[in-house]
Amino acid sequence: MMLAGQGAFWLAAAFAVVMAVLPKPPAMPMDGYGDKVEHIIAFATLSLLAVIAFPQMPRLRIVERLSFLGALIEVVQSIPALHRDCDIRDWVADTVAIVVVVSLARLVPLLRERAPA
Repeated sequence: MMLAGQGAFWLAAAFAVVMAVLPKPPAMPMDGYGDKVEHIIAFATLSLLAVIAFPQMPRLRIVERLSFLGALIEVVQSIPALHRDCDIRDWVADTVAIVVVVSLARLVPLLRERAPA
C-alpha cells in the first residue's frame, strides 16, 4: 500500500511540475476559477498524498519540501522562453495550502482516538 501511495504522490508531483512549466498548458476544467485556485488544489492534493505516502516523515519536513517545490516552480516560470509568470503570491498560496492540509491531517489520528467505540 505504501508503494502505491508513493507512486501516486510522484505521479501527481510530476503532473503538477509539467503543467507548471509548459509554455502553453492544456485547458483544465478549473481554469475558470483562477490561477490561485489551481495552485491551492495542486498543492493541497500533493500535501495529502505526501502525508499518506510518507507516514514516517516529519510533517514539518513535508511542509518544507513541498513549499520549496512551489518556490522552485516559480523560479522556473521566470524563464522568459516559457512565457509564464513568476508570482510570489502563487508560492504563498502553495505554502498556505500545504500548511492547512498537513495540519488537518495531523488532527485525524487525534479524532480517531477520541471517537467513541
